Amino acid sequence: MTALTLSTAAASGLRGDAIVVGVAKGAKGPVVAPGAEAVEKAYDGKLASVLETLGATGGEGEVTKLPAPSGFKAPVVVAVGLGPVPEKDETYGTDALRRAAGTAARALSGSKKAAFALPAEDADDTGAIAEGALLGAYSFDAYKENGSAKGKDGKSGKDAKGPLAEIALLGGKPRDKAYKAAVERAIAVSEELNRARDLINTPPNDLNPEAFAAVASAAAKEHGIKVQVLDEKALAKGGFGGILGVGVGSEAPPRLVKLSYTSSKAKKHLAFIGKGITYDSGGISLKPAGHNETMKCDMAGAAAVFAAVVSAARLGLDVNVTGWLALAENMPSGSATRPGDVLRMYSGKTVEVLNTDAEGRLVLADAIAKASEDKPDAIVDVATLTGAMMMALGSRTFGIMANDDAFRAAIHDASEEAGEPSWPMPLPEHLKKGMDSPTADIANMGERMGGGLVAGLFLKEFVGEGITWAHLDIAGPAFNEGGPFGYTPKGGTGTAVRTLVRLAERTAAGDLG
Repeated sequence: MTALTLSTAAASGLRGDAIVVGVAKGAKGPVVAPGAEAVEKAYDGKLASVLETLGATGGEGEVTKLPAPSGFKAPVVVAVGLGPVPEKDETYGTDALRRAAGTAARALSGSKKAAFALPAEDADDTGAIAEGALLGAYSFDAYKENGSAKGKDGKSGKDAKGPLAEIALLGGKPRDKAYKAAVERAIAVSEELNRARDLINTPPNDLNPEAFAAVASAAAKEHGIKVQVLDEKALAKGGFGGILGVGVGSEAPPRLVKLSYTSSKAKKHLAFIGKGITYDSGGISLKPAGHNETMKCDMAGAAAVFAAVVSAARLGLDVNVTGWLALAENMPSGSATRPGDVLRMYSGKTVEVLNTDAEGRLVLADAIAKASEDKPDAIVDVATLTGAMMMALGSRTFGIMANDDAFRAAIHDASEEAGEPSWPMPLPEHLKKGMDSPTADIANMGERMGGGLVAGLFLKEFVGEGITWAHLDIAGPAFNEGGPFGYTPKGGTGTAVRTLVRLAERTAAGDLG
């Protein structure tokens, strides 16, 4: 993990490989952003002109490197685009700063140290820059010969380039409690989010349900979180027909992991539930070629929940948070669940399985029913659930469904504050009829049109009476198959971690009633 500190050092005197400054897009060309005054002065006030000559506009995502001015100990200045110059009396905004810091950190991969002199008006801005830099510096190279991370054998690859090793944030106030807290929060959340990314990116031959449960158990013990792992025998004894029905076709049996963080000052209890299909072949309803190559990411919801619970513990939030990881591998075999089979779920309901590739809702349904027994104030499940949601919202936005409009709005607000794009979605009752089954209480499939909403309606059937619930379908943004952007890498993104943490913080503060 990249090291990060607040520094009061002058930009000219800080030893390192580079100094990062911000540049914005003005009406008449690039504009040097606040925070870079010392660098601008060393260029005799002509830094913007030099950048424009080099082709810089200040557009978001731009990176321009140029030699540092005489007298600076760092040899390179990195100018990163912030986007449009803010309107009068407005600031750049935390997510613009977060994205710029991430872009710069990624551009400096392989460097030992860099100083960031981006515009930060307060502790929140500093925290956003810290978070963006730490997330942007992420890399996953454990399985490459020239990788920087260590594989399972504990050995590092040759000629490792690696992420930016150390970041110094200039302009902060190391002794100010608010600044220190903002940076400490950024470090804790970023470390756990990056751990979630590692899990999502790990090949399924090395991360099956048992291995995932072991990682979660080790982290729980490290951070004082109570952990309970139900193996296949305990699941069978408990009647978890959904989880068992999905995992029965694999040689790697399923697991249900319960992570319990408690605070003596807590007045509210949140339950987070994550879909953890460590590999999804589709089962007997086999996915076609072109649709199964990235299915190691089908446990991204469980990874997000795991990271959020550990983050809550590290931050010492005054709210009880229980995480449920519903882990299984969906494989075809002679013992696999068939289309037409009926499963008796943990809740007692029976489900006719019309499509074994609609398996995520089956494991979630069991976990939701089990979590409901604890009578939490709210349940939030997170899942890479439907391609339909990707079709509706694209690859960067997740959908929010809920049985309570105010709670859905609160989660949307939390996601916006965290910088994770989301959109509220409805749960039209008329779509429920499509899941009527002549054989069982409900089928696991319904109408094709509105499939993401149908999946949400299915899950709603398993929520305990009187419990507020929301469903986050993160199928689009959970795994980035395109190029990296901002602080988002190619591969696992860790989507929903920051939204869940922000929701927990708001709940601890009493903002959710």
